Parts: sequence; structure tokens; C-alpha cells
Amino acid sequence: MQTVADQDTAGAGPAAQAASNLFALLPSVDRVLGWPGVAVLIEGHGRAQVTDAVREILSTLRQAAADGSLAPRQLAESALIDRLASTLAERDAPRLCPVFNLTGTVLHTNLGRATLPEEAIAALVDAARSPCALEYDLATGGRGDRDDIVEGLLCELTGAEAASVVNNNAAAVVLLLNALALRREVLVCRGELVEIGGAFRVPDIMRRAGAKLREVGTTNRTHLKDFEEAIGPRTALLMKVHTSNYAIEGFTKSVPEPELGALARRAGVPFVVDLGSGTLVDLERYGLPHEPTPRESLGAGADLVTFSGDKLLGGPQAGILVGRAALIQRIKKNPLKRALRVGKLTLAALEAVLRLYRDPDRLAERLTALRLLTRSDRDIRAQALRLAEPLGRALAHWPVQVTVEPTLSQIGSGSLPVDRLPSHALVITPTRRRGAGLKRLQAALRDLPTPVIGRIADGAMRLDLRCLPVEREDNFVRQLSALTDH
Repeated sequence: MQTVADQDTAGAGPAAQAASNLFALLPSVDRVLGWPGVAVLIEGHGRAQVTDAVREILSTLRQAAADGSLAPRQLAESALIDRLASTLAERDAPRLCPVFNLTGTVLHTNLGRATLPEEAIAALVDAARSPCALEYDLATGGRGDRDDIVEGLLCELTGAEAASVVNNNAAAVVLLLNALALRREVLVCRGELVEIGGAFRVPDIMRRAGAKLREVGTTNRTHLKDFEEAIGPRTALLMKVHTSNYAIEGFTKSVPEPELGALARRAGVPFVVDLGSGTLVDLERYGLPHEPTPRESLGAGADLVTFSGDKLLGGPQAGILVGRAALIQRIKKNPLKRALRVGKLTLAALEAVLRLYRDPDRLAERLTALRLLTRSDRDIRAQALRLAEPLGRALAHWPVQVTVEPTLSQIGSGSLPVDRLPSHALVITPTRRRGAGLKRLQAALRDLPTPVIGRIADGAMRLDLRCLPVEREDNFVRQLSALTDH
């Protein structure tokens, strides 16, 4: 007597019969988990994760059998173990992985901005490895203030009376506005209402902080009298935003900081400067374009200055506030301060970086970001000439040619937008149709063990070597052989 299932199979065609046979060959989850080759994977990844991956693979194979796309060889024990190992390796691969930044942008926001110096890395590891006196006063045995860890250094390096640290510079601006200008007006020059990365705009930040924006002057020209006429009983702050990510040229006028500071004192309101990408030294000393420093702004009459820790300063992501002690105290009492505060790892790295600034004569050697910014074009060209031959060999089967060409790097992260740094790049140009295959090559470079991030411009892939340390050249070259498999 035939069952319904037997009748269905008997009435089905060869394809259905083949699928039924393959279904019968599919192993159970328990059977796969018992294979000796899987025991090694369980040891490395844990039984729960391996079991979950096995179920996922078998489910995919059942679907393939049902739609007729499953080949019998896929059910072999060795094939299933290889697939399982690959699935587990992909699952366990860290999403936050190191890359080679060959974009030509030194402080690349999408690639983590400043690379930390070794001193900061060591301090960060030490802090991660053990309990720390984060909010504990070792002198009294009582509760301490985590800002104390770096406040002394920040005051020493900027000339401020007091300092505080939060998660990033946008957080610093939000905090000071909410603490000092809630439901009151903040006067800002219309030409300084900038948009920073990720579509964050000064007007939006001000609104979210609970302050009311009062635009002053025009986009290209603003005078002191414009601020004088705008001050009223609802005025809480005068604010200057450093336009670090763009420049207006031509018929322009802005009010210098000393004049705004003097006006704010006469009006009895604080004068705040948002420097954005802050640096603690005069960059001209190292052959770079000048960028305003917190010390300069405070000396010009600012009561508060905010800036980033992970841009030109060369440290971890942080927003730093420096200035008058009374204002810093008001800010620190705001409930948002706790929500925006940083942890021990950030403070450990920041403290180590700030200590490097005490020795400006060796700063360009020890601070990684500054070392990359000050690399000589001659050294970068020599590196490019060394690497052109191994890169050409790795791309021998690609329809491209590799040349060394001069280029211009940029500082990045909104710093010095119109200034460029002479550099050299490995330029990969298609030998057939202009631009052909560059997207595939770009993907192949990203698929290397340590992804290589370059940029496509003018019909070629360009790998600017400014941010490739000489000590990592061997790692870069060793992995190039993987390009021959694409």
C-alpha cells in the first residue's frame, strides 16, 4: 500500500525525485556536530555558535535542494566542514579592522581621524588592564573629579583657568549652550553657521541645546556694529565659530576676536569661541599653515574655547572646553555633563598625548598625526619608487600600469581646507578603456587582509603614500600577492 508521500514522489518528475534523494542525504545537526573536523571548530568558537552556524547552513542547503540548485558534492563532509569554517571565520572577523589609509587625507573622519602615538596606546592599555583612580582622590580617600586627570595639563598648555572634557566637540558646544544659554539668544555671525561632517549644522545644534540663534551680519561681511545692534536683554552669549572646513575669499569682513571679547565684556555676557579642530601649538613652527590655538583665543578675550581631541591635537576622540573657572563650573553642574562625559580609556590616552606637548622640540617625532603631516615629499617619493615595482608585479595580470606621480595631500577633518601638502602617489591607470575595471580593483584592494583604501580620480586609482609608515611597508607588500587571485 502506497502512502500519500509515496504517491506524490511516484507521480513527480525526475527533478523532484532528485531533490528527494538529496534531502535524504542531508545530515542532521547532531551528526555534523559529531564529526571530528567540527570538534576543532567547537573548541575555537564554542558549541553554541557552531550549532547556530550548522543550522543556518543546513537550512540554506535544504532550500537549494528544493529549488534544484544543490549539487551532491556540496553535501560531502569535507565541503560542509570547509563551509562551516568559512562561515564561522566571517562571523568572528572584527568589524573594526585596521586599514591602510592611502586616500591622501591624513585626518580622515571615516577612518578614525588621528592615529594615536605609542605613549597614548601604552597608557590606554594600562588603563584597560586594571582598576584606575578615575573618580577617586588618592590624597583624601574621597570621591574625585575625572576632569582632574587632564585639567592641570590643559590649563598649562592653553593658559586657561579651568577645563573639562566630553565625548566630542559637538557635545562640548551642546553642553555649553544648554548650560549658559538655555531659552536665550546666542549671537553668531551669519557667515559662521557651518555644517560639519554628517550634516550636523550649527543652527541645528543650537536648537537642540535649547538656545535661540540670533544671526548677525551677512554671509561675507559682518561688522562690530552688527553685534552691538543685536545685543539685547535676551542675549546670553557672543559666539565665534572657526570656519575650519571652508574659506570665503574676496569682498569679506569679519570681526576679530579681541573686538568681540571687548564688546562682550562691556555687555556683561560671555564670549565663546568654537575652534572645532584645535591645535595646542603654532603649526608654522613645523612648516605647516597657521591654525588658531586655544591660547590665542583666550588671550584675545574669549571666556570659553572648545575644540576636538582627535583632529590636529592628535589624540583620542574628545571635546575639550577651556576658559574661565566660574563658567566651567556652571557647565560641569549641568546634568548633560554626566551623559556626555568620557571614560577612563579616553582620559588615559588624552593625558599621554597632552604630556607630549610639554616637549615641543620633539613633538613632530613623537606625535603620530604631526609626524604624518610633516613627512617630506622627498621621503614619500622615495617610498613610492620602492613600492611601484612590487605593486606592478602583483597587478601583472590586470590590464593596468603603475606609475609614480606627484600629488597633494590634505589635512582633513575640516582643518585648513584650502591648504595642501606636497606628496607622491602610486597611480594605477587602465591600459584599455579609460577607467575600466577601477571599481573592481578598488574592491580587490579593500578585500586584502589589511584593506587598502585609496581614491579614484581622473580615470585612475591613486594611492597617496603620506600615511603609510615606513615600518609598515613590508606588511603592505606581503599582502599584495592576494591581488593575483582576483
